[in-house]
Amino acid sequence: MRLTLLGSVIAVIGLAACSSGGFSASKAPTYAPAIDPRAEAVDGLVVGHRLMEAGEFELALDAFTRAAGEHGLTAELLSALGSANLALGRLGQSEKLLRRAVKEDPEWPEAWNNLGVVLIEKGETAEASEIFRKAYALDDGQSDSIRDNLRLALAKLDNSLYDVDQEQEYKLVRRGRGTFLISPTS
Repeated sequence: MRLTLLGSVIAVIGLAACSSGGFSASKAPTYAPAIDPRAEAVDGLVVGHRLMEAGEFELALDAFTRAAGEHGLTAELLSALGSANLALGRLGQSEKLLRRAVKEDPEWPEAWNNLGVVLIEKGETAEASEIFRKAYALDDGQSDSIRDNLRLALAKLDNSLYDVDQEQEYKLVRRGRGTFLISPTS
């Protein structure tokens, strides 16, 4: 047993010595690169959209909030904040922000679509179907995700007296820079 313990210790020491730094600390930096204070900052809205695409919704929300400090609460920022909250499952906050966004810019189909997604998630199918109709009309039928969301809302509305045992789970699928699609889980 003593020989096995000694062999284990020697093996561990040998492996440690094989690393690039041996027994000393590595000289390679393990932190983020330095910041150039003279460089031009990337717009928080762009950063937020990139973070949304990466699935980092909480960080995206922070970036959109910083962008709102620079640009003010425009319809685009309200919609972006609403979409980030939607992705985080904060339906009440998302609904308030998206309603403000569509009030600010009533001709923007993506904001209407995302508001419809929130309403579907909240179980308000009748209003959601009307919202999706409006989004589809504003979009001139160009967006597949808006069309699919409208179809789903209308099917859910027509089938509102379905059996609870037949209830289906749905998930949100992000399409593009801020549009969500409701899709059945498999």
